[in-house]
Amino acid sequence: MEPMKHECGVAMIRLLKPLEYYEKKYGTWAYGFDKLYLMMEKQHNRGQEGAGLASVCLNKEPGTEYMFREKAEGKDAITKIFSKVTEEMAGELLMGHLRYSTTGKSGLTFVHPFLRRNNWRAKNLCLCGNFNMTNVEEVFQLLTAQGQSPRVYGDTYITLELMGHRLDREVERLFVKAKEQGLEGTDITRYIEDHVEMANVLKTTMKHYDGGYVMCGLTGSGEMFSVRDPWGIRPAFYYRDDEIVALASERPVLQTTFNLSADDICELKPGQALIVRKSGESHLEQIMPAQKHSACSFERIYFSRGSDRDIYQERKRLGEQLIPAILKAIDGDVENTVFSYIPNTAEVAYYGMTDGFRKLHNEIRTEKVVWKDIKMRTFIADNSERNDLAAHVYDISYGSLRPYEDNLVIIDDSIVRGTTLHESIFKILDRLHPKKIVMVSSSPQIRYPDYYGIDMARLEEFCAFRATIALIEEQGMWQLVTDTYLACKRELQKPKEEMQNCVRALYEPFTIEEINSMIVAMLRPDGMQAPVELVFQSIEGLHEACPNHPGDWYFTGHYPTPGGTRLVNQAFVNYVESECNNMPFRHAK
Repeated sequence: MEPMKHECGVAMIRLLKPLEYYEKKYGTWAYGFDKLYLMMEKQHNRGQEGAGLASVCLNKEPGTEYMFREKAEGKDAITKIFSKVTEEMAGELLMGHLRYSTTGKSGLTFVHPFLRRNNWRAKNLCLCGNFNMTNVEEVFQLLTAQGQSPRVYGDTYITLELMGHRLDREVERLFVKAKEQGLEGTDITRYIEDHVEMANVLKTTMKHYDGGYVMCGLTGSGEMFSVRDPWGIRPAFYYRDDEIVALASERPVLQTTFNLSADDICELKPGQALIVRKSGESHLEQIMPAQKHSACSFERIYFSRGSDRDIYQERKRLGEQLIPAILKAIDGDVENTVFSYIPNTAEVAYYGMTDGFRKLHNEIRTEKVVWKDIKMRTFIADNSERNDLAAHVYDISYGSLRPYEDNLVIIDDSIVRGTTLHESIFKILDRLHPKKIVMVSSSPQIRYPDYYGIDMARLEEFCAFRATIALIEEQGMWQLVTDTYLACKRELQKPKEEMQNCVRALYEPFTIEEINSMIVAMLRPDGMQAPVELVFQSIEGLHEACPNHPGDWYFTGHYPTPGGTRLVNQAFVNYVESECNNMPFRHAK
């Protein structure tokens, strides 16, 4: 319901045959770009702030360009960059990126791919990724300790410089070996380009990072690679045959683009890299030891395309598993209940919920109660008028309920901030005069920020956190906040590997139902008549529905990396020191 800026999308293609082969077989010199365009459009949901592409042409003569890049901003960025593609840019290595900022930094400067130039082909590096690093400051200090002076402070740029530095060392290693063999001039260049070991570069670069990532890159000499974080937080899928090697953030993208079955496609494993050499030979290599598997569950609930075979079934199970809690909320009165959903990402969970109810009751009543209108834009400067327009993004089907007789059960995939419920949804649903509104979330309560690629970084953004603070205030438990604040301060003095998430203590005194009730009290608009009850997915239900994606830190506070734990403690310290000036524990700093 509430769109969140989140992880980016990546797409890579390595053409394994000469370019003439594809033009003859497929009738166009742009075969690779056509496929890259489709892969990017199919991942447009992952990034609408900007897009970029890069290509590398093998065997170009010195003095002619062999490495190209185009970038653009805006929701039509994909169209913009591909409109600039020319036959001259047609290469064997292609890479695309869709950007959603998780740092708040905007502008063309921050759109991927990033490019590091050099007159040695093998030292040219182009980089993009789906990632967010929790320890950029540490890596920045590592670079400056080496004597470097990065021009930009940002995770992508710093990664480019660190990896570029390691690529330089790899090229220099090969230069020495070539000289030892008596090679001279261009024979040295050929030797270097034929023997670059990208695994050496990745192992000496990525070991320094804490975070969730899929890092992708091309070199000017023809190396292509993608490496996944050792916790498996961010996803990547690949396909190989005798014509292409391709990689994307989501499996259905490859299925649709290359007409494949799900079983044709492999998932890159945690800590693993897919590396394609200049020769076209590809292999998998373990770059870092795999850590505790923590694949992101929010990918399954919300972010990834629901057309994936497994995600579709998982989302249906998420809906079905909510049935006992829903039955309790409506006192078992299915006959006088209408079931619906918030468009559009909750639709599959809705099918699972209604299919489950039909197993218990032959007939249930379903309606499309809520409609989402075309996104409205306004140039009105006055905030109150703008908010009033925003409140009308959703509309209802009048007459879909029997007033004061029917319960309304309406499912969404997640309830994060609660803003849309307060400003729009509850107001319009109340016009139908339901006997009771049961608002259902197919995900558990979101209580903690994410630091691995999703734009949820501040505790106070979450209605579950705000409700918990309200309960603490209502029950006069400020000492708990003081103790938690001081505990977070103490943890931040420890090595990050030893830190514990002290913020979890805030939730321990309260039941989920108590927090739900406070959320309702906070989000109910003035004048609303219908009673409201919230039903959230349980942690157990989440893991039962999505058994292969155990990463649940948004809900439980169990962060997979030390950097995540450090940042959540810091987030609470920041909250107290910036938001709570008048609270009794301010003196406890």
